[in-house]
Amino acid sequence: MQPLMERITGALAAVRNPRTGADVLAADMVRDIATTVDGKVRLTLLLAADDDATLVRDVRQAIESLSGVSDVRVDVRDPAQTEPTPARRAPTAAPPAMNQPQAPARGAATGGMGRALPVMDAAPKAPPKVPEPVAYPQLGRIIAVSSGKGGVGKSTVAVNIAVALAKMGKRVGIMDADIYGPNLPLMLGVDAAPSVVDEKIIPLEAYGIKVMSIGFLIEKEQPAIWRGPIVMKILTQFLKDVAWGQLDYFLVDMPPGTGDAQLSLVQATQVHGAVIVTTPQQVSVGDALRGVKMFERTAVPVLGIVENMSYFENPETGKPIAVFGTGGGARLAQECNLPLIGQVPLDPRIQEGGDTGRPIVDAEPTSRAAKELEAIAQRVVERLVSIYGS
Repeated sequence: MQPLMERITGALAAVRNPRTGADVLAADMVRDIATTVDGKVRLTLLLAADDDATLVRDVRQAIESLSGVSDVRVDVRDPAQTEPTPARRAPTAAPPAMNQPQAPARGAATGGMGRALPVMDAAPKAPPKVPEPVAYPQLGRIIAVSSGKGGVGKSTVAVNIAVALAKMGKRVGIMDADIYGPNLPLMLGVDAAPSVVDEKIIPLEAYGIKVMSIGFLIEKEQPAIWRGPIVMKILTQFLKDVAWGQLDYFLVDMPPGTGDAQLSLVQATQVHGAVIVTTPQQVSVGDALRGVKMFERTAVPVLGIVENMSYFENPETGKPIAVFGTGGGARLAQECNLPLIGQVPLDPRIQEGGDTGRPIVDAEPTSRAAKELEAIAQRVVERLVSIYGS
């Protein structure tokens, strides 16, 4: 059998960059290949903003398929942040000494912190060209679920609205646009590398909805330290290169705030409406207000406000207990002249369902929280009909 290093380079030579047509080895996209005696492999992949993000997965799978490989780590770097080398060194075929790991080549070590991904530049050399929004009629109505700050249950609301719409007989897809903290794999109980058929990524499915997340393509512990152009590339690819089929509603779980992902989405396609999630306390309401203003300035209709964790129902008396205060969602809705389309109670079963991949709309359909989330889904549909017609 050939030495492991020779088999690795042979496998990499079969992985082609669809943008250039060249294999990743000949195109000098692979650097610093390192192996250990127990079959662990680590390398650096230079991925430009214009390159297909699935190349990371293709490179990893090509090496994982080799006999004797026990673990693969791919450090992704932006070529713009990497010093050019006069010529690519040919990797040595000599195996490392027995019981001694092969020392990583220069640049491969990252202090045990995982992949060395591209970092935000302090001052970009030139502003990227803003693309024209592209229509994706097969996605149906595109709905962004957003919040001004983290920890308000935005992803929980997005997932349960999606499941509720599917229970209504709608064809639903949900995309995880929270590139820096993807939660949909855990909350929907799906976690596998999606397959590719005819150059289209096949989304995973759960509870009758189609799901796509960056969490399916990178290791769980890996931070995504990506700049704006790369975020734009990933979101655009999830819109056009995923085989969503014909949908009625396409939900996008946005990251907190009003940053790159929000701007990238509204630049990439027409967003038909946004749902803003907040909690009752003023600090959350103030941040949510900025989210409302951001969508209004980008000509995206805000469908309504959802107040999550509105109250806790006393199990003995049935009376509501205002754990986080009262009236925040109503005040925000009144200030923005928007409808308050739901107040979801604080229910431990919501958290349990999020941790175990069982949304409460499916796991506890008779609970007060599930019924309120289903009502929110119905009100979202009604708001969209009132704006765009049937």
